Amino acid sequence: MAAIKIIVQYAAEGSNFPTPSQFRRWAKAAINVDTEVAIRIVDEAEGRALNNTYRAKDYATNVLTFPLTEVPHLIGDIIICAPVVAAEALAQNKPLEAHYAHLTVHGVLHLHGYDHEINAEAELMESLETAIITKLGYANPYLIT
Repeated sequence: MAAIKIIVQYAAEGSNFPTPSQFRRWAKAAINVDTEVAIRIVDEAEGRALNNTYRAKDYATNVLTFPLTEVPHLIGDIIICAPVVAAEALAQNKPLEAHYAHLTVHGVLHLHGYDHEINAEAELMESLETAIITKLGYANPYLIT
């Protein structure tokens, strides 16, 4: 079994965020190697600044992943922008908790090297996300009602 260390940081105002134990459960479901990960919940200003600095995109996005190293084990950061997640969940008619679970799994898969820039990679990543999320008891995140 993989050794896993997960730290959760709350850097956004609000009270309807998942608990550290929820984030840990979701992340562990997608981890298959020794891993150290920090999950940071941010506000729109920090999310926008990070997306602009590291991706040259001047808007806040739902999740950013920063893999730091794969040797001797996987280390990285996952940034989740709370207001974007809340707006997307509402727009997509999804429970907020389920959307956080999905984006946590999505971020962990990015740490593992999965991507969605080309169709074949996107299909693989989405199928893994769907399998993990449904195993956790949530609906398929790509079925928008």
